[in-house]
Amino acid sequence: MDSVNDSVSKHTGFPHSEIAGYNGSYHLSNRTMSTDFAEVDPAQDPVKADEARPEVINSRKLRPTHSTHFGDVDFEDEEVADIGDATWAEVGRACCVHSPMEWGKIFIGVCAAFFFLYFFLFSLELLGNSAKVLGGCTAGGIMGDNVNPVAALVIGELATALVQSSSTTTSIIVSLVGSDAVSINTGIYMVMGANIGTSVTNTIVAMGQMADGVQLERAFAGATVHDLFNLLTVAVLFPLELISGYLYHLTKVMLPESVADDEKWEGPIKKIVSPLAGRVIKANKNVIKDIATGKVENCNAYYPVVCVGGIEDYKSCASSCKDGQEKLVDCGRVGLITCDKKTGCPAFFQNGATKQDDSIAGGVCLVLSLLFLLICLMGLVNVLQRGLMGMSTRIIYKATNVPGILAIVIGGAVTVLVQSSSITTSVLTPLVGLGVIQLEQMLPLTLGANIGTTVTGLLASLVSDSVSALQVALCHLFFNITGIIIWYPIPFMRRIPLNGARELGKWTRRSKLIPPIYIITVFFVCPLLLLGLSELFVQKKVGWTVLGTIIVIAAFLGIIRFAWWWKRQGGRDKFIDCLDKRGVRSAAIASLPEDMEFLKSKVAQLAEHTGLPEDEVDEEKVEASEGTEEAEAVVTEAEENA
Repeated sequence: MDSVNDSVSKHTGFPHSEIAGYNGSYHLSNRTMSTDFAEVDPAQDPVKADEARPEVINSRKLRPTHSTHFGDVDFEDEEVADIGDATWAEVGRACCVHSPMEWGKIFIGVCAAFFFLYFFLFSLELLGNSAKVLGGCTAGGIMGDNVNPVAALVIGELATALVQSSSTTTSIIVSLVGSDAVSINTGIYMVMGANIGTSVTNTIVAMGQMADGVQLERAFAGATVHDLFNLLTVAVLFPLELISGYLYHLTKVMLPESVADDEKWEGPIKKIVSPLAGRVIKANKNVIKDIATGKVENCNAYYPVVCVGGIEDYKSCASSCKDGQEKLVDCGRVGLITCDKKTGCPAFFQNGATKQDDSIAGGVCLVLSLLFLLICLMGLVNVLQRGLMGMSTRIIYKATNVPGILAIVIGGAVTVLVQSSSITTSVLTPLVGLGVIQLEQMLPLTLGANIGTTVTGLLASLVSDSVSALQVALCHLFFNITGIIIWYPIPFMRRIPLNGARELGKWTRRSKLIPPIYIITVFFVCPLLLLGLSELFVQKKVGWTVLGTIIVIAAFLGIIRFAWWWKRQGGRDKFIDCLDKRGVRSAAIASLPEDMEFLKSKVAQLAEHTGLPEDEVDEEKVEASEGTEEAEAVVTEAEENA
């Protein structure tokens, strides 16, 4: 061993004592020498043992209780089963027993969290308004017809994904049914699709934690558990409704003879956030409804925007014409962007605007909303991380581990207050990413959010004064209740969406392309393919019907073959290996310039300590290069002769 150390010392220039004292080696990954010293026996040398003991306890292995705290080096290694049970006395002490300095820091942290939370909600509201401006004409156009069940399901999903609000979509669907623009059965399938489309928002929010692979894994799992529950519920209840009309007949026996008219209710969070977002851009929801009901043919009927007297305010631009008033003379006309009665016209409103002008404004606001959303998400996550630093996971788990039924009630109550399941799940998603809320708790909270969002449709049905509209709103409610009964109470069934979400989360650790591919595929590509396939069967042409049947059979057999390959032929392992190889290749390419610089510096050090002149090194490099070229030429000539 001494001879090896002497040789290394001679060629590297490091003192013999330093080399002998280390028990490690160089690593290209971190450019540092390992400092793993031999373990000191306390019985032999207690002084050195005390010096070797770490001053900062940053691992559960170093604590007598073996509890993990936020910020520990092995925080990510803890499983849910490893988390111990704390007492409520410990929770109370962690919550309420602090020094004056700590209370001051807590106050500042709470203020910062509320600041970022408010603008996070503002960004979601702005995102929804922008999406309605950009996709309003398209959404209204695809929602206005009685179509086949598959097309109705896809239309509900696409419309919700376009306007970023299931509350808006379900309210419009209820209004369409109330005005007899679409049938009750079509409305039922549309609200099923709306349930799928509403989960796209929190999946987008999960992508805001891409900077940290571990947080992204947890956040994406927390977001997709909502997706999977909705998809699984549709997979069960859609064919059941086709065959038996379960929801239709269940809700029909509950209907009264008439529905009393009522005022529309707006949640308190909406009242706080909407005024500021409305000063930036405010979407005209009447455009979607009017196109869907056939009141106007397309968006061109709303352009150009006209304000009476050129005055940009609600009265001159957006107020409805009264009896005896002439349109465009006594009252104005607005397009996709409208004015508010209280706050006036928003910043992106323009008198004389064309449809293209409003679309450009909607696109700009969409980009700004995503930028604000990302900034606020990073700020909120950073504040929460600092506040939780050093907090035991036993305490957090005890405080957030409420019974499933209570979690459903909490999720529903919060959603009723904010009037949006997207907002509820989007706020919870970063908390799952941080590890504050476990995936097992996220599921019942999102189920409650699904229940809470049905209140909007019920209120819209009361405004429409139609029994048919109330029936569709009740179908939306019992669709979610039935899904909860199927997938939540039985542990075996509950594990299906939970395990699926965990698997998707693990994939994101291996490739950050998984989230965008997932969103595009699940929420846009697959629905569009289903929509196109369903259209083949409604053309009433033998050729198209036969072609559609062949495609369905081929797709069914392909799915079975894929499932067999995935489960029985190691398809899953091959897919994971492929992601791992791509990750290793990407990491190697990213670190290649730094590795080369490191190697060059070490070669220079070696040349310096061996005493080899630089010109001789250069000559050797030239000779080696010439020798390589000659060898390549010989090989090439031999191949040609062969």
